[in-house]
Amino acid sequence: MENVINEYKKDTESVYHTWFINNDDRLKAFRTIRKGLIKVISDIEEGTFGNDFKGSSLETVVTAISEQKQVFEGAVHAFFWKPKLRIPDIYENEVNQRAFGRFLKACLEATNENKIIAEIHKLNSLNVKGLGPAVANILYFLHPTIFPPFNTAIVKGFNTLFSKKIKLGSWPAYLDMREEIMNQNNKFKHQLSKDLGAIAGLLFEIGSNRLVIEENAVRVLQEENEKRKKANLKRNKEVTKDAMEEHAHTEMQYYLAKLGQALGYKVWIARNDHKRVWNDEKLGEYSLKSLKLHNLPENVFDTVSLIDVLWLDQENNIISGFEVEKSTSIYSGILRLNDLSLSIPHNCQFYLVAPNKREKEMKAQLLRPSFRTLDSLAISYILFEDLRNDCDAMCKFGNDFSVLTKICKVV
Repeated sequence: MENVINEYKKDTESVYHTWFINNDDRLKAFRTIRKGLIKVISDIEEGTFGNDFKGSSLETVVTAISEQKQVFEGAVHAFFWKPKLRIPDIYENEVNQRAFGRFLKACLEATNENKIIAEIHKLNSLNVKGLGPAVANILYFLHPTIFPPFNTAIVKGFNTLFSKKIKLGSWPAYLDMREEIMNQNNKFKHQLSKDLGAIAGLLFEIGSNRLVIEENAVRVLQEENEKRKKANLKRNKEVTKDAMEEHAHTEMQYYLAKLGQALGYKVWIARNDHKRVWNDEKLGEYSLKSLKLHNLPENVFDTVSLIDVLWLDQENNIISGFEVEKSTSIYSGILRLNDLSLSIPHNCQFYLVAPNKREKEMKAQLLRPSFRTLDSLAISYILFEDLRNDCDAMCKFGNDFSVLTKICKVV
């Protein structure tokens, strides 16, 4: 087992490195999912949840999970409403829907694993058609140290590594798997993490045949060599794509910082991005060394300090806030800007900055009823290409933040 873990951690393209370690998007997802679940529970309790997955608050939550594509790319499929099969039966069956809402609320508020396990048994006893352990992916983002995620590849890797026969679609099987994972994680905790995402990633790598060990060597060798080549090529492209997206994200932060300074503002770059480099310059060189905002609760300050770019006047009043979105959830960016808007006493202009190909998605999110009713939140959006092409001109001819009206768009 120690050798397997070492091989897993040594591979720089494994999900341990590309998803679990040093991945800000993964960390941001925890807050997005928790906040989104509060909305799901509220909608169910108020009878406004609807009778379809599409457009529901649950879609927002599960999409935020599936955007962690290194492990959860297919997570959304288990929750799609399949009319012909009437599954999962939480959309048209009001009793089941309310039971699901109570389950989510109990798990959200639970402080120990026994309470959650009891809720799992209670939900399982209802035999809600099509509602299986895929829900454990939600539990992971609520309680990452006591509930591992669950998908086909993880189960396959678990069965391979530990010579088990755990089946998909069974809550009892999931709980059996969880117990063994907890035992193994505790045994090798000095090599893994309290967060069960680390060991789940190991199982995912084995189940996906990306990590070859003695137990799955025969199976891997029997598979067509071309299939493995395609899988490796796909993963390489995904890693390359992620790197390119990070590159573009840094580029946009650089332009916004450069423009803010040219307009006479102080600039704050998200505290975890100061070491990023564009044009051989660290973003931190354009940023204040520390963010001084008064009268903000600690948890709100932590969130605000992670906003990609802030412009401040000489009295340290925030003038504009920018969230750069690449492949991550636009919804989570809007939530961070909303937290900021509710925490400062004056009006401020907020912007989403995203690739041109995501313009339709941005419009759709900003048109959601839950955001249209937020009087304190005025959000425009800016496309990468417009900022890239017009930054120098705005630096030269702009006087203040109003120069952005030349390139920003309002829904």
